[in-house]
Amino acid sequence: MSTVSKALELLHLFTRAEPQAGLSDLARRAGLNKATCHRLLTDLATAGLVEQVGPAREYRLGPAVLRLAALREDSVPMQTAARPVLDALAESTGETAHLSLLVAGRLRALAFAYSSRHATRVMMSDADDLPFHATASGLAVLGALDHTSREAVLSAPLARLTPLTVTDPATVRAIAVAARAEGYAESIGGLETDVHSLAVPLFGPDATCLGALAVAAPASRMSPGMVLPALMQAARTITTQWGGTVPADIAARWTAAA
Repeated sequence: MSTVSKALELLHLFTRAEPQAGLSDLARRAGLNKATCHRLLTDLATAGLVEQVGPAREYRLGPAVLRLAALREDSVPMQTAARPVLDALAESTGETAHLSLLVAGRLRALAFAYSSRHATRVMMSDADDLPFHATASGLAVLGALDHTSREAVLSAPLARLTPLTVTDPATVRAIAVAARAEGYAESIGGLETDVHSLAVPLFGPDATCLGALAVAAPASRMSPGMVLPALMQAARTITTQWGGTVPADIAARWTAAA
């Protein structure tokens, strides 16, 4: 891995749950010695990509990240385009809707919306990386990826996150292939034992999978028959707004389910 790659990898260690971290923690999580980690963080700080705060001099994302994010959203307004659709999906289903993007081989949560219909709901505030094998979003993306990209994901260890998490690569592969055939993926208890989620892939130009759109609900309340048509229509709308194309086989399944 190049020096630039190692430095940029440090940026991915900051999450909603852990927006700040000290040098020792970052070095441990990145698998680097402290001297190398400090040198990389110093370079990132010089560029404004991280900054140190507080008496402990912990690191957090710097102001340059805001500028880059604003430039990206101005030129490719993915979140701006998706937000009204995401909010409408949450309200129409009465459940939590969330959108994730493929970023450097990870599935990263981009945005989420809550319905006001229920006091009890699935919370997304601590979610950043979504495990491919343990979430409906991840399984939907795996099903939409090409064979090489899918196998790269399945070659890494698959962590058991709940008693219901599927960790056998062959089984996960079969579930992902079935998700492609059905046009959607489903996960019950894979990431959280009492959560039932449904997801569909999102696409860019040339029908390239960019991420996923999902609805998550307490397992006792999920109604796939009511959620899926709205979910698929929302995914079609977002894909169109992103200038994307839904693959013909998936588009046919979504049309049949409407």
